[in-house]
Amino acid sequence: MDAPQAYTQRRDDARSALEALDRRGAWLANLRTFAFVTFLAVLGLVIFDKLPRLTLLASFLALGAYVALAVVHAKVLNREAREKVRKALNERGLERLTGGWHRFPEKGAAHLPDAHLYATDLDVLGQGSLFQRLDDTGTKAGEAQLARWLLSAAPTAAEVRERQGAVRELASLIDFRQRLVIEARLAGEDKADPTRFIAWTEAPSFLGGIRWAWLVAHTLPVFTIGAGLAAAFSELSSLPFWIGTALQLGVVQATKTPIERMWVALTSGDRGFVRFEETFAAIDAQTFTHPRLVALKAGVQTAGPSVSERLARFARLMGFAELKNSGQMHPVINVLTLWDLHVLFRVERWRAEHGRGVRGWFDALAQLEALSAFAGYTFERPTDVFPEVLDEGFTFEAKGLGHPLLEKPVRNDVALDGPGQALIITGSNMSGKTTLMRTMGLSTVMALAGLPVTATSFRVGRAQVLTSMRVKDSLERGVSYFYAEVQRIKLLLDTARAHPNACLFLLDELFMGTNAKERSLASKHLMRELLSLGAAGAVTTHDLALCELEQELTGKTRNVHFRDVVIEGEMTFDYSLRPGVVTTTNALEVLRRAGVVVPHS
Repeated sequence: MDAPQAYTQRRDDARSALEALDRRGAWLANLRTFAFVTFLAVLGLVIFDKLPRLTLLASFLALGAYVALAVVHAKVLNREAREKVRKALNERGLERLTGGWHRFPEKGAAHLPDAHLYATDLDVLGQGSLFQRLDDTGTKAGEAQLARWLLSAAPTAAEVRERQGAVRELASLIDFRQRLVIEARLAGEDKADPTRFIAWTEAPSFLGGIRWAWLVAHTLPVFTIGAGLAAAFSELSSLPFWIGTALQLGVVQATKTPIERMWVALTSGDRGFVRFEETFAAIDAQTFTHPRLVALKAGVQTAGPSVSERLARFARLMGFAELKNSGQMHPVINVLTLWDLHVLFRVERWRAEHGRGVRGWFDALAQLEALSAFAGYTFERPTDVFPEVLDEGFTFEAKGLGHPLLEKPVRNDVALDGPGQALIITGSNMSGKTTLMRTMGLSTVMALAGLPVTATSFRVGRAQVLTSMRVKDSLERGVSYFYAEVQRIKLLLDTARAHPNACLFLLDELFMGTNAKERSLASKHLMRELLSLGAAGAVTTHDLALCELEQELTGKTRNVHFRDVVIEGEMTFDYSLRPGVVTTTNALEVLRRAGVVVPHS
């Protein structure tokens, strides 16, 4: 089944399920109301002697029915929440297939570091970006992992191949991928962030200074409550009860500060994580064959209870701990039983037993989420190919290469024969020069992350991508456009020196902030410098003097171009790459079409 059919079927199934659950939920709500009203009515009639006391049994049966119906209704509401997320997830998949992904709110801009070597120029993060197209993660950790893989190439070609193999297997496991996201999304209104929870599990004990209170909590309330019961059912004095209560009140005051500190740490770190047992249960239930996926599953499988069972136990403990939020009831119960000490010491024991493994659990989950996002893209793009990635030597060979974010890209064959090679691209305005470079750069980023690319074949060596395309001045910093570009070029040169024979540079219209003579001299010098460092890449230019490098640096640079054609007054482009230098320009025609007529002489 292809992606449109799969998403449509699952969306429709979710809609049907929601309709059925809505009807069932309404029926259960009515039954609950009837049961509760019956309970109150019978109880009231018995109290006012309108019915015999034996009828109280019917009242309690109605109350029991109300509780049972409430439990069933809660399960229906939970299923309804899952179906809503499933429906939204498949609608989102259909939007990706029809270009609607540009409206998705997740753009990844928060993960973009300053002065990144390529992310802004190649639309890796931000509006209309690859991240916006890919992101279907359920946690902040998964989102961050996805961004990291897009912002930095895999360390080895072997790592790329491992990711490719895992992605291939996950691409066919649509039900698992969707369940992983659904369960994660149900953990909170927004993407849950495990950072604080992990920090809490790895922090020093909050109760280390009051270990004495553990024994007190397990002995003193027994004495106090026993004394109270004895006083209530016999002629014994109530004084021991009140002495025990006073002592327990003193214990509550003595342990108040560490208890409050632990509670604050728990409530800031726990949000959502009491419900993550179902996410890990989805991993437990899935069988994998690829070694990378098997290893990740092993990362959340431990001796003894499964991670999902351990988190379920944590959820139960937190349920008991939340009595602290019950207002007037909590102080009374806490003084009589030392409730907070009982529960939080058990939470502390959970942390001591499992805390060291929590980071590994969520790291494995984050990688599975990122791989699943890659797999979703692979599932939706069955004609894209996984590239061959090499560790040694610079290589860039692409056939039928198209921009991955365009709906119907024009494809071109592009090759750089080795380190120290460059394409000098000329052409009319809007003819496709910059788009080709973005296609080359983004395809390389995707290849080195483990994604398939829009091509019929693609072979690339591990390379550091360097770009200078969207240089911006800064009034706030007092930086002119030209100086901003100089700073950018300096950064790229320093990187190329640090990675000889292993950089792919993509430069758009160099040194536009200065005059034609200086621009030509500076551009030629920069190209010679980059090529001497073994960097390879492409540069676009309207300065035809730069094309002279093909003769000057024989075998190092190659002139290619795009062109436009004016047919019956209409300017058209075919976006096809051709050898040689462009012989036509369209600047005056573009001005004329904008209403600015410039004489030809």
